[in-house]
Amino acid sequence: MDNRPATVSSCTGADEGPFVEFRILGPLEVWDADRRLDIGGPKCRRVLAALACAPGQVMSVDNLVDAAWEDRPPGTARKQLQNTVSLLRQNIGGKRLQARSSGYVLAVPRDRVDACRFEDHLVQAEMATAAGDAALARQSLETALALWRGPALAGVGGRAAELAATRLTERRLSALTRWAEVLLEFGQPAVVVDELVAEVDRHPLREPLTTVLMLALCQAGRGAEALARYHQIRRALASELGVEPGRELRRLFERILADDPALTAVGTRAVPGRPVPAQLPAEVFGFTGRAAALATLDALLRTDGPPSAVVISAVSGTAGVGKTALAVHWAHRVRATFPDGQLYVNLRGFDASGTVVTPAEAVRRFLDALVVPPARVPADPEAQVDLYRTLLAGKRMLVVLDNARDPDQVRPLLPGSPGCLVLVTSRNRLAGLVAAVGARPVALDLLTVPEALDLLATRLGRDRVDSEPGAVDEIVTLCARLPIALAVVAANAATNPSLSLGTLASQLRTSRLDALSTSDSSDGDLRAVFSWSYRALSPAGARLFRLLGLHPGPDISAAAAASLAGLPAEDLSPLLHELTTAHLLVEHSPGRYTFHDLLRAYAGDLAEAVEPSLQRRAATGRLLDHYVHTAYPAALLLDPGRDPLSLAPPSAGVSPEPAGDPQWARDWFAVEHGVLLAAVDHAAAAGFDSHTWQLAWTLRNFLDRQGNWQRWVETQRMALAATERLGDLAIQPAAHRHLANAYTRLRQFDEAHAHLQVAVSLSAEAGDRLEEAHSQQNLSHVWDRQGRNEEALHHIRLAMDLYRMVGNHRGQARCLNGIGWYLTLRGDHEQAIATCRAALPLLQNLDDRPAEAATWDSIGYAHHQLGQHDEAVACYGHALALVREIGDRYYEAVALTHIGDAQVAAGASGLAGDAWERALAILDELRHPEADQVRAKLAGL
Repeated sequence: MDNRPATVSSCTGADEGPFVEFRILGPLEVWDADRRLDIGGPKCRRVLAALACAPGQVMSVDNLVDAAWEDRPPGTARKQLQNTVSLLRQNIGGKRLQARSSGYVLAVPRDRVDACRFEDHLVQAEMATAAGDAALARQSLETALALWRGPALAGVGGRAAELAATRLTERRLSALTRWAEVLLEFGQPAVVVDELVAEVDRHPLREPLTTVLMLALCQAGRGAEALARYHQIRRALASELGVEPGRELRRLFERILADDPALTAVGTRAVPGRPVPAQLPAEVFGFTGRAAALATLDALLRTDGPPSAVVISAVSGTAGVGKTALAVHWAHRVRATFPDGQLYVNLRGFDASGTVVTPAEAVRRFLDALVVPPARVPADPEAQVDLYRTLLAGKRMLVVLDNARDPDQVRPLLPGSPGCLVLVTSRNRLAGLVAAVGARPVALDLLTVPEALDLLATRLGRDRVDSEPGAVDEIVTLCARLPIALAVVAANAATNPSLSLGTLASQLRTSRLDALSTSDSSDGDLRAVFSWSYRALSPAGARLFRLLGLHPGPDISAAAAASLAGLPAEDLSPLLHELTTAHLLVEHSPGRYTFHDLLRAYAGDLAEAVEPSLQRRAATGRLLDHYVHTAYPAALLLDPGRDPLSLAPPSAGVSPEPAGDPQWARDWFAVEHGVLLAAVDHAAAAGFDSHTWQLAWTLRNFLDRQGNWQRWVETQRMALAATERLGDLAIQPAAHRHLANAYTRLRQFDEAHAHLQVAVSLSAEAGDRLEEAHSQQNLSHVWDRQGRNEEALHHIRLAMDLYRMVGNHRGQARCLNGIGWYLTLRGDHEQAIATCRAALPLLQNLDDRPAEAATWDSIGYAHHQLGQHDEAVACYGHALALVREIGDRYYEAVALTHIGDAQVAAGASGLAGDAWERALAILDELRHPEADQVRAKLAGL
């Protein structure tokens, strides 16, 4: 399809108008509004084509010379390139083609290049598919495919343009295949057949394309033609590649021969399912009453026909009135009505510590529950909200937003389309939510007297309640029929069966329970009830309860609690049991404890009132020492090649958890990383600057492997700020470098370069050659991510020189692998192999198995590129054995993927499929975005 304007005039020269468009999905063209601009001769076209393939990215002079002259540039190539660029500026506008220190850049927005718009539409289609919106997926795919006007970069010529055109064509064929699959879901096989027949003839070796054409032919009642297409591609594969069709195509052929009736069923293609989130907390034990509120909520489900908008209910009431209990109980009652899942988040809107869950944090948690790979989560919070709403579009899901502070905290979490029901709880009435989006208010009052009596009977047993009716009535009155107060009293009565209810009522009578007044909804409502339980504790138990109020949350291990209290584990265990028995603490999983949010606030208030300031700070210091001195050896187990830190000894009373093996380290970080992130925030806010940067240091590897790169950036920002407050120039370069590495993962290359340049300057000024070497090595990684191999090679060699200068053998060995990798990317495969092999004995002597595995992988890649597939498989096998030894699941999947790549290139498609299937199983387990790439490889077999 030709997308040119109806009126076309070719002219030379361009103003700087805003409507310029660069088209590479077909013959290379530049349009300024309705004018097609004269690009110039062959050299101009090749240079512009190279730049247009990467708008906004600097392309080196060497790469542009290669694009223009390939292997035989004249001695004056650089001067001629300047002339070519000058001519291009005259033709397309000077501001659009800009010089940089190392090359040139096409300085236009992404959407001015048709190939970039094509990719953006494909991403939109992928998101729509993930959300189950086949109509939007179809529309996005058709919009993307309509941008093509012919073969990509037709008429440009040259190896660089041919490689780019091949890549773009592969993307087009994949999009076309996906479009055809979507149309079959809509029951339109005839349209697919009409479109694909010519495409398959042009690409006779494309198995996915032939597969979907055969499916369309079967659905169109043309099974004989489908069989003919199979024989056609089988002959082509045997003749051209010497291989048989892949498993998917063979299975389809066998199903056609067997006359499988499912093949002729139009519009019934199944879409693979995703895990259904089920995040509701456990059902509330002994829930009683609230019949009117439950009936109001039940009415939300009674609609005539499909819903026309998101249904929202706002459950409000005073602290402890049972809002969460009602929401969770009702959600469990109706969850079968929401087959697409249930999402839950405690927004902590009234957390006394101020650790409110922001909408951005809540959205990120929901994206995790919806199985969005971390690396695919947009960095921009608004884009995350858009993705969340896209995933919920067309779904029947229940979303519970617990403990909201105000409407602003809720609005970004509301789905954007009908079918979902949102249940919000808050101590506030959320009148703004009612007015703005039509939320149905459900205001909870105190329990009725019968409901309060039922609650006590459920918790204590009917016989005990009936035996002392007067005392029970007094307890109900003194507790003001507040559910949480009744529950606490019932817990104390249940754990003291010899104590009469009359005695309990007498004790309550003297506990200032008049503070339990519905006219005041502050946290102070429950202090009298909580103080009754608190005063019953032993002095040591009461101290532990207060100190736990200093913990940043969300939960705490028994070991960390021991360090917080400065007690040995054997002395702490009975105190934890005392607190859980009194229902002042919950052991939500073996060895891990948490608070009700009101109890956390109460404990924190007690700590503020009772513990002297120096004692509170000492306890916080012990807690942070515990996490630093446990996380540090765990981090070294995950990356033995790190430079060690010089940590101050832990404070007296701190008992760090004993380190195990690398698997222990991975498991420990998986459980504790949420606490560690909260600890970094807490340390930074409380002025524990050394702990701030040290904790951030320990989290680097884990956050990187998890793909949680945005949080990595945030922790490293706090770490850098802490080192600057400390004024310690010895650690600031590393802080800049670690922040740059996190930015690199997010592809924020300008920020990465800026911080690495500061790191290089600071370390050079301080004469710290080792840190300077690390920074130069990291600069090579940034250039590598930008596809700038020559710059990467330059900086890795600078790093090598510096490592040699300081005698750092590990750095030298790792640089040898880096140099070899960049050489093979440049095409110098033999030299790359020799360079990488020189690194192996050094790494083996250092027992640096992660780096040794990476080096074997580099050697395998070079052999693969040379067509030496058996050697490649053997090298990848060495890498696989090493990563299995150290228990690195992600790199095990990488090694298996590379083994499959080499085996399929060698014609061993069966072995390749086995390797890829094992890799896919691991990546799916890790929820890693690279799983889709391996899945595509398997589909192409």
